[in-house]
Amino acid sequence: MNVVETNNAPGAIGPYSQGFEINGLVFTSGQIPVNPRTGEVPGGIAAQAEQSCQNVEAILTAAGSGLECVFKTTCFLADMGDFAEFNQVYAKYFTSKPARSCVAVKALPKGVLCEIEAIAVKQ
Repeated sequence: MNVVETNNAPGAIGPYSQGFEINGLVFTSGQIPVNPRTGEVPGGIAAQAEQSCQNVEAILTAAGSGLECVFKTTCFLADMGDFAEFNQVYAKYFTSKPARSCVAVKALPKGVLCEIEAIAVKQ
């Protein structure tokens, strides 16, 4: 097992890793929309979805994978009313249309509107 770490995604805010690579598979931790350079969270679901997707992409890249190699995602929304707008952004990044679960949750860390985790193969 190899821990995946990159400065291009937010550091873990708890006792976990950004990701793990094992036997050619990459598992990312859930990525909330924190800008890794500033620590800031953008406003609105579209901007937050963009940042979460970029954070997932950074971890996959650090692991020798990429968004095109993702075969499963789990998405968490604070409000299912954001589903359509979230999907518009998500579709730009996950063009291979991986299997996905998307659920509404009561709350997310730092009060954000979305979180995305992914499973991919290495390139």
